[in-house]
Amino acid sequence: MQCMKFAAAVVAAGWCLAAPAAGPVKTLRYILPAAEASFDPALGRDLYTGHITEAIFETLYTYDYLARPVKLAPETAAALPEVSADGRSYLIRLKPGVHFTPDPAFGGKPRELTVADYVYSWKRLFDPRLASPNTWLLEGKVVGLDALAAQARKTGRFDYDAPVAGFEQLDRYTLRIHLTHTDFSLGMILAYEPLAAVAREVVEKYGDSKGEVAGHPVGTGVYRLGQWIRGSRIVLEENPGHRAELWDFAPSAEDRADDERIVRQMKGKKIPQIGRIEISIQLEDQSRWLSFTSGEADLFWLDGPLSPKALVDGKLRPELAARGIQLSRIVDPVLTYYYWNMRDPVVGGYSKEKIALRRAIAMAHDVDEEIRLVLNGEARRLAFPIPPGVAGHDPGYQGLLRYDPALANRLLDRYGYRKGADGWRTLPDGKPLLIHYTSRNEAAGVLMAELWRKTYNRLGIRMENQRMIFSDIQQAELLCKLQTRTYQWMADYPDGDNFMQLFYGKNINQNNNGCYQDAQFDQWYEASHRMPPGPQRDALYRKMARLLEVQAAAMPAYSRYRSMLAQPGVLGYKKHPILHQEWKYIDIERKDRE
Repeated sequence: MQCMKFAAAVVAAGWCLAAPAAGPVKTLRYILPAAEASFDPALGRDLYTGHITEAIFETLYTYDYLARPVKLAPETAAALPEVSADGRSYLIRLKPGVHFTPDPAFGGKPRELTVADYVYSWKRLFDPRLASPNTWLLEGKVVGLDALAAQARKTGRFDYDAPVAGFEQLDRYTLRIHLTHTDFSLGMILAYEPLAAVAREVVEKYGDSKGEVAGHPVGTGVYRLGQWIRGSRIVLEENPGHRAELWDFAPSAEDRADDERIVRQMKGKKIPQIGRIEISIQLEDQSRWLSFTSGEADLFWLDGPLSPKALVDGKLRPELAARGIQLSRIVDPVLTYYYWNMRDPVVGGYSKEKIALRRAIAMAHDVDEEIRLVLNGEARRLAFPIPPGVAGHDPGYQGLLRYDPALANRLLDRYGYRKGADGWRTLPDGKPLLIHYTSRNEAAGVLMAELWRKTYNRLGIRMENQRMIFSDIQQAELLCKLQTRTYQWMADYPDGDNFMQLFYGKNINQNNNGCYQDAQFDQWYEASHRMPPGPQRDALYRKMARLLEVQAAAMPAYSRYRSMLAQPGVLGYKKHPILHQEWKYIDIERKDRE
């Protein structure tokens, strides 16, 4: 494929930037297990595409690479925000001299980042034309911002030049945010990549009819998009104009010995050391594993189905350790849960018989079997909807819905879900009862569906498996079109609010995929949102979790382990619980290739 500069048009298979300056370039090879979606930060909502947008764009804040528990750190901001005592005002100072990657949209001139770029980018989340799934991050929080969106819905035009009282721009580098209510988690929210800076000139030059810049990302980050063959290959190249940074992190007390080794390998080096990231999209487990073991991938995300090939009791197999393969293993701050569409005529609703149906399904599903067979034991059972490592997690919480198929069947009998002569149950009105369970169409999704088929067979309920590609599942969920699914939510920021918002009524068509809405839950959520982390907020979280159980709207299942493998030549690598990838913080030695 012939490379073209940014000014050229997109061609059929893909496009790429002009080649970087001559000289040896360190290359890291990586694999993603699902295809990318939009490279526009405002539209991103999946972990896989987040790898790319996090590398190209920058937020005001990020996280210290080594600190555990995780600790907020400045990225383009000069320091952490100055927060008022009541948690309703944030003063933010930007580093001068941060520039966007050169692009024809800037007319051949250097383009410096200012606080106005962040204000513009945050406004984009509220543009009805763009329909961002990330509006919830600032919705109801910033003085005047929701009113601007409401006006746009009336007029059909979003006025990006209209002032918003909550965004007080004191000068090019200083911004004060005024909130409608107390919120002590805003700093963490501002570290999430949908709130990264996007230049208005880029959107106006390359945006489509709704203003989305899906395939031409231009940010201020360490990397820029070099080559892209949709669904197959992505190449990132170092942004030569990125500001100078040196690697300087201190070991954490939690992992001191390992961190001290990393510090010895990396301290004082320029960021980044790796100038090129080559990413391939490989959907099948075995293909990914062969790529890593043959040396064609340097970092490897070891999903549960592949764990026996590399791990024994959570430890690296001796034959891999002898080759110098490295293991970085954490419990992901991720919630895997099952949801039922509360707007669906079969499984949704709040009547006693509908709640009984969902409870029975939950009690007939063997979560431990799922962990054992689908994930090869690479997960930790979870009864609470906030996972470990996240503020608000309750390790002592006892769930109400236990595995008990016999009780589940009696519950269905009691509420009129009768079995016919063929052994299959009907709805209380006598109509056929059929459940559509949606899963991804690769091997793990097929296996998951078969386990759920066993669950429904235990109850005498017919089930059909609807297999879809990941991006199509996401779109259907946003529209409340899926009946039931196993869903995973990875922490955008390490606070319980990030998980409880999954069930907040106003987040339907954003992250509330079960389309759950309950006035009491919403009231508790809004109250908790105004509280700092602590016992008072934790008590509300327990009430909210119990209400979800009582109504059987969703069922927490587990937090998976994240096991990352690295080839011997990878230096300084440690999996971060919140960052999608750590490419700019590591180095690589490949003496046999360079």
